[in-house]
Amino acid sequence: MVNRSGAVSIACAVSVALVLGIVSGRGSVRAQSADLALCDRVAADPADPDKPADIKGTRDIAPSDIGTAIKYCRVAAAKSRRALYQLGRAYAAAQQWPEAVRTYRQAADKGSTTAMVELGVMFGTGTGVPQDAAQARQLFERAAAAGNPRGVTNLAALTGGTPNDPQSRAMFTRAAESGSPEAQYQLGLMTSEGVGGPRDDTAARAWFEKAAAQGHAGALERMGAFAQSGRGGPKDANAAKAYYEKAIALGNEDAKAALQRARCPYVIKDKQGRVVTDLCF
Repeated sequence: MVNRSGAVSIACAVSVALVLGIVSGRGSVRAQSADLALCDRVAADPADPDKPADIKGTRDIAPSDIGTAIKYCRVAAAKSRRALYQLGRAYAAAQQWPEAVRTYRQAADKGSTTAMVELGVMFGTGTGVPQDAAQARQLFERAAAAGNPRGVTNLAALTGGTPNDPQSRAMFTRAAESGSPEAQYQLGLMTSEGVGGPRDDTAARAWFEKAAAQGHAGALERMGAFAQSGRGGPKDANAAKAYYEKAIALGNEDAKAALQRARCPYVIKDKQGRVVTDLCF
């Protein structure tokens, strides 16, 4: 028979053994999870495809969080590609450029497309490294080929516009299908002009509409033009004006000029051919 004090002693011993077993058997896993959670909290990138949907992320790492990010992301990076990229972000925020470049390269080698983009931006702008457009393009191409929307749009910017080849159109298609409004707009332009593939006004209008729904100023202007002319779908003057007005509110100058032309379609000239006034409705 075990008395009450003995029972308490046994219970305590069992509890201690269980706690020790948890700490020794699973402590490293829990520590890793905690490190990754803290890394995510202060350094996750909202635009990173590797980021789980339930993690909000932060556009810029706060100066007061840089030390925390480096500390916890460094530990979590041993088992997480996302944390490795986020460690690169933390080094970049601290302007520790050699460490940022090294860490971004490691993350890119493990398949992080966002690390490819960030490293490409560094080479493209000469931030922390000698400017190298060739390396920047190579990195953007790798990211774009994997469907990263920023890789696609940065590649377009680096090449001075929309690349004119089927492979680039395929890259834009993957990025557009992933929801990037800029890629949808660029793909709309390619499709409407027959760049890198067949011309298709209906498909172009559909891509412009998707981008316009996300507030893309250029796509709103294009939707106005397509609705005004009936290109790729119904002709609707009222809808065209509404699209133009939304684009103007976002600062699009082409839409401003187009709306003026839509409102004042006729020009009155004198005998010498000089413009006297516009006839507006």
